[in-house]
Amino acid sequence: MLTIFDWYNGPYPARVRIAVQELNLLDQVRFVSVDLWKGEHKKPEFLAKNYSGTLPVLQIEDGTYIAECTAITMYLDSLGPTPLLTGVTPRDKGVIHMMNKRVEIEFLDAISVYFHHATPGLGPDVEHYQNREWGLRMRDKALRGAHYFNEVLKAQPYVAGDTFSMADIALIGGFVFANIVKLEIPAELTALHTWHARMLERRSVQNWETISNPVSASV
Repeated sequence: MLTIFDWYNGPYPARVRIAVQELNLLDQVRFVSVDLWKGEHKKPEFLAKNYSGTLPVLQIEDGTYIAECTAITMYLDSLGPTPLLTGVTPRDKGVIHMMNKRVEIEFLDAISVYFHHATPGLGPDVEHYQNREWGLRMRDKALRGAHYFNEVLKAQPYVAGDTFSMADIALIGGFVFANIVKLEIPAELTALHTWHARMLERRSVQNWETISNPVSASV
């Protein structure tokens, strides 16, 4: 049994929850809730598991903790006979990782900075320092990123090419975060919105918040 420490509606946990469903691993995973709004991910007990104090974190059978969505997805994808989300050929692996990183830098992480610096974020108990100007700059960067991915998706059905991958999951996570902070993605980005509508048809994307009843446990 694998353990995933996360929060049921967090945009980064969404990425791993979607991956778990895409890989049909739900029966091998238990979820332990770490309350973001109470700052449980910044407490010493949790920092002992993940120095960065971020969610999600995967604990594997030998007790090892693996943080970062990309690393967790790579591990989970390697459990099956053929990778489904991280690429099979060297070319595909390289392109998927490149596009996954671009989604993080240009869109998802930029929205995260906007949330933590230019909105109330997770509240004063967690947000000890805020730079509103920097947050607003990152909001604008995320919108520029949205334009970039709109151009990408004009030419191909998925973020990294012809198949669904963890790069698409990362971009879905960006939309989740945009919804939380009420960041409107311009309507004229029709290719991006069309892609997102297709993604919302996937069962893994429809169900990620409700795939489990997270276990209340001490971290």
